[in-house]
Parts: sequence; C-alpha cells; structure tokens
Amino acid sequence: MWRHIAANAITFLMLGLFLLGGLIIWGKSQYDTPGPLSQAICVQVERGASMRKVSENLADQKAVTSAAIFRLGASYEEKSSQLKAGSFLVEPQASMQEIVDVITRGGASTCGTEIVYRIGVNQVSVQVRELDPATNRFVELAEFTPVAEEAPQAYTETLAKADTRLRIAMAEGVTSWQIVNALEGMEVLSGDVDETPAEGALAPDSYEVRKGDDRATLIAQMETAQAAHLAAAWEARDADLPINSPEELLILASIIEKETGVAQERGQVASVFVNRLNQGMRLQTDPTVIYGITKGEGVLGRGLRRSELRRETPYNTYVIAGLPPTPIANPGRASLMAAAQPEQTEYIFFVADGTGGHAFATTLKEHNNNVARWRQIEAEQGAAAAGNASTGGN
Repeated sequence: MWRHIAANAITFLMLGLFLLGGLIIWGKSQYDTPGPLSQAICVQVERGASMRKVSENLADQKAVTSAAIFRLGASYEEKSSQLKAGSFLVEPQASMQEIVDVITRGGASTCGTEIVYRIGVNQVSVQVRELDPATNRFVELAEFTPVAEEAPQAYTETLAKADTRLRIAMAEGVTSWQIVNALEGMEVLSGDVDETPAEGALAPDSYEVRKGDDRATLIAQMETAQAAHLAAAWEARDADLPINSPEELLILASIIEKETGVAQERGQVASVFVNRLNQGMRLQTDPTVIYGITKGEGVLGRGLRRSELRRETPYNTYVIAGLPPTPIANPGRASLMAAAQPEQTEYIFFVADGTGGHAFATTLKEHNNNVARWRQIEAEQGAAAAGNASTGGN
C-alpha cells in the first residue's frame, strides 16, 4: 500500500513539474514574442512609480497581454527595481522584454513633450513640441523669441512637467559671444560664465540639459566636443593642405561655415580658399571683414561700406594676406572636414547665384559674368520688392 501511495506521489510530482515547466516555457514565450500593439504609444513613468502600476498601465493600453507575466519577467531579469522616470516610446509589436528594457535603461525621454532652445545666427528662439507616437513626428505646440515676445502658456505649462525633455540646439556659424549671451538668458540654467570662450572653441550641436544645470559646465562640454572634432579633422587632413596647424584649420573652417549655408557647397568653397592660399592670393571674403567690425557680438545688420573694405584690420582679407588671426565663428563638423579635405577644383572665384547657393569660376572673365548675372538678379528682386510695397503686397 505504501509503495502504491509513494508511486502515485511521484507521478503527481512529475506531472506537477511537467506542468510547471510548461507554464514557465509558455510564460517565457509570452514575454519574449512580439506584443499586441498595432501602433506606437508613449508610456509615462512617474517618479516613484512601481512596476505593478506601470504593468497595469501597459495592459490597459493593450501593450502587453498580461501584467502579471510582465512583472514576473522583469523580476526574473532583476529589473523590477530599476524603473526610470520619464516618457518612453514603445514601438508597435514590442515584446514585454523590449518594453522592460526601454523603461529601465535610463537616459533621455524618447517621447512626450520637449522644449528646444535654438541659438541661431540671427536670433534665439524657443520651440515647444510633443511627439505623436503614431507618426513618430513632433507636433509644434508653441514657438516664440524670448527677446521680443512673452512666453506663451504652453511653454510655462510644459516647463512645469517633470518629464519634459530640455534641449539646447546650437546652429553652425554662431559666435562664442552669441552662445554665452543666449545661455545667460535661459532661465532653466544656473551659474555664471566668467569669460567668453575662444572663438571657434564650441561645438555646434544639440545638448540635453536639466533644470538647474550649470552654464559653465555646459560650456566645458561644448569645448570638449569641439576639441575632439578638430582633432579628428586634423588627423584626416589632406597631406598637401596649405595649413600649418589645427588652429589654422579651425580658422579656415569658420570662414567656410560663414560663406555658405548649402551643405553640398562646402567642399567647393573650401577649394576656392585653398587654391587662393596656394597661389598667394588674398581670400577676399566679406564675413571676415564683418567679424572685424562686430567682434562676433551680434550681426552687422547692413551691407559693408567701401571704406570698411579698404580699411586695414587684422580681419580684412581684402587687404591682408592669408588667414585672419582667429576663427570668426564656431564651425560644425562638416565645415571642419571640408577644410581638411576640400574638393579638388581649379575654382578661385565664387559669387551668389540667386538660389541661396553660389556660382563658381576659374577665370576672372567667367567670374565677372557671374557677378553681372547676380547684379541683374539683385536689381530684379529690388524692383519686385518695391512693386509689392507700393501695392500693399497685393
């Protein structure tokens, strides 16, 4: 009898283990396989939230088939206590395992609202926007220029949210003074900048910040990034460049940056200046003259006068030979690489062509023809503007 009872007990135990094993295999398959989401969603994890609350929220949004399996899987991977506050994009058909990784990995929020402080060449603007998970595109909620406009309600409300992402987007070609001046006007930052960094020393890029971040620390981050970009460009430079140091490469890159806003032209513009340097010609570039007048503190806001083009200053490349003494702006990586590896051309002239780009030439005759065409375009644009003004724009 006891032998029979023992045999039955072993049978039930084996059956239980078999069922448990099957349950574990089924649960793991549920945890690892693609989930039920048909379109992306934005999952908000509040500060101090529990895995139970998050799992139930995901189940309510039909992102997971079982909140319990989601929690068990997170516990098995020892991630239950690693939740990170923020707003996170969950892609269609994301598995439970992938979702656990997204909400415990840390780092910047990948969806929700964000405020972008844009430091441009002509102005500083603030953009408030929100990611639409369905299209994975940002929807603009508000945009304003702090100097000229009062902050809209959408900005103050978004700034008050704990999970709002804050970014500072710095355009290529802005000066160090413009950057420091802009950062000092941003209420989300703290601390002082004791002195303006050297021109060209800051990397144009997008920088993630948090409320209360120190301005000087952010400046140091920009300097470190630019030093790395310059070192990489210098290392990759053409062997026959008429450039003797990384500082000279930075100066040339800054001129290229200010001369064209068309990405495809950078290599050609670089070739013009390199060809001029090789031939002992003056660079004759307006942006250097302008920098000699403004010192990088804002924009000139008018055309150059003849007297300014004739005046001998360290930055007047119509008068001095070679490069000016310092960069005239903060160039981006593309301009640094254009300076290091210019296109191989015979161009020594260029002038605006009326499309936002330039017409390039190898001879003075060809250049003069390009200039004549540009003057005609200018005259036609001026006449059209005057006609619109006289008719009230109708």
